[in-house]
Amino acid sequence: MTGREEVAAVWRIESARIVGALARYTGDFALAEDLAQEALAEALVTWPREGVPRNPAGWLLTVGKRRAIDVFRRNSALEERYSVLAREPVEPGDVLWDPDRIDDDVLALMFVSCHPVLSREARVALTLRVVGGLTSDEIARAFLVPTATVQARITRAKKTLEAARVPFEVPPAAERPARLGSVLNVLYVIFTEGSTAASGSELIRVELAEEALRLARVLVRLVPDEPEAHGLLALLELTAARFPARLGPDGEPVLLEDQDRRRWDRAAIRRGRAALAHATGVGRGLGAYGLQAAIAECHDVAASVEETDWERIVLLYEALGRLAPSPVVTLNRAVAVAMARGPREALSIVDGLEDGALKGSHLLPTVRGELLTRLGRAAEAREELERALRLCGNERERTVLRRKLSALG
Repeated sequence: MTGREEVAAVWRIESARIVGALARYTGDFALAEDLAQEALAEALVTWPREGVPRNPAGWLLTVGKRRAIDVFRRNSALEERYSVLAREPVEPGDVLWDPDRIDDDVLALMFVSCHPVLSREARVALTLRVVGGLTSDEIARAFLVPTATVQARITRAKKTLEAARVPFEVPPAAERPARLGSVLNVLYVIFTEGSTAASGSELIRVELAEEALRLARVLVRLVPDEPEAHGLLALLELTAARFPARLGPDGEPVLLEDQDRRRWDRAAIRRGRAALAHATGVGRGLGAYGLQAAIAECHDVAASVEETDWERIVLLYEALGRLAPSPVVTLNRAVAVAMARGPREALSIVDGLEDGALKGSHLLPTVRGELLTRLGRAAEAREELERALRLCGNERERTVLRRKLSALG
C-alpha cells in the first residue's frame, strides 16, 4: 500500500473522530472540518516521503490541533482559548479517545451535519464529508454533480450552521427523537441513491450504498436503544443482501423474479433479521424504516417469487401508508396487490396516482405498463412503457424497459 493509500485508509476510518475531537476542542464545527482537511493535506505530502507514522490518527489530530493554535494565535479575541489549548499539548503517541469505544463526538458530528436548518442536499454532502470521510470529488461522482456544486453546498452548510449558532453537541434528550429522524433520513437517502441510481450508466453505486450501511452501523452503536436506528440498519442490510444477484455479467439489471437467490448474501440477511428483531423487541411497534425492513425480510426469506408471502407484504405496505403516506408507498402496495390478488385490483390503485406527485416519474408508467401487459392490453401497455422510457434517467433501467417493449412484439 502506498503512502497516499495509507492516508486514504486512515482518513476513511478515523476522520469522524478527528473532526469531532477538533470540534470539541475549538467549539467551532466549521473550523474543525477545515483544520482536519489541512491535516489531511499535510499527510498526503509527508507520509509518502517520510513513511506512515506509528500512530496515524494521533499524527493527524496533532497537526489539526497545531493548526488550531495558529488560528487562535492570530486572533487576539481568543487568546484565552489559545492558552487553554497550549497548556494541553497532544503528543503524536496520544489518542483522545478509547479505540474500543465510539464516544459522543461522532454522534455530535452526525447530529450537526444533519441539522434541520440545512437543506437535504446539504445534509447529505456534509454527512458524507465529515462523518463518512469522502472527498468532494467522491461525493460529486456518487451523485453525478460537479465537484464545485458539492463544495458550494458544503461551504454554504458550514456558514448556515455558524449563522444559526448550532452548538457542537449531542442534542438534549427532549430534542433527540426529532433530530434523530433527520440523521436517519440522510442515511436512507444516501443508501437509496446507491442501491438504485436515479441517473447515469450504473444501476447500483455499491460504494455509496456501503458507506450509508457503514454509517448506519456506527449510529446503532451510538444510540443502541433507538428502535428506528435498528430498523434502518435492518432495511439496509436486507436490501444490500440482494446486490450480488441484481446485476448480470454485463452489468444489466436482473429482475427479482429472475435472480439466483443462491447468490444473495446470507450473512447480511442474518444481520438484517437480527437488527429487525431488536427493533421489534423494544415493544413500541415498528416505525417507517422497520416496516420497510419487514417487507424486505419477506423477500429475503422466500424461496421464490411465487412462495413470497405477498398478503403479508400488502398488510405491511398498508401500515406503512398510514404511518408515512407517500405516492411511492402506494405504488409499491399496488405491486404487492398485483402479486397477491391479481393485476386488475392493482391497476385501480395505480390509476388513482395519475395526477399526483409521480406524474413526472418513470415509476408510475413502468408499473402501469406491467399491469396492462398482464391484463393482455398490449397497445396500452406499449404506450405506458414508451412513456416510462422517455422519463427514465438511468441507462440500465432503460435497457430493462426496452426489453419489455420488445417482448410485446
